[in-house]
Amino acid sequence: MTKELWQLLGLYLLAANLTAFCLMGRDKRRARKGAWRISEKTLFLAAVLGGALGGVLGMKVFRHKTRHWYFRFGFPLLLALQSAGMLWLAVLCQ
Repeated sequence: MTKELWQLLGLYLLAANLTAFCLMGRDKRRARKGAWRISEKTLFLAAVLGGALGGVLGMKVFRHKTRHWYFRFGFPLLLALQSAGMLWLAVLCQ
């Protein structure tokens, strides 16, 4: 994999994780105000599309969705799978 592709992948992952983190914060803020909420499917989609680290950090920072077992275990599992995939890709492309 070329340097440009690695940079593009890095930018994509940065954007995906920042999006997931912000979605968690926005949903927590809306929960406190009793406003319209972001669906759990949307939060999971952001994590599945590469934003698992941002989702996990958002859970910790905003103390949001920590009581739901599928978030507590699902986001870290997605993070582990995404990390393993990145490691596999790095080893494969050496």
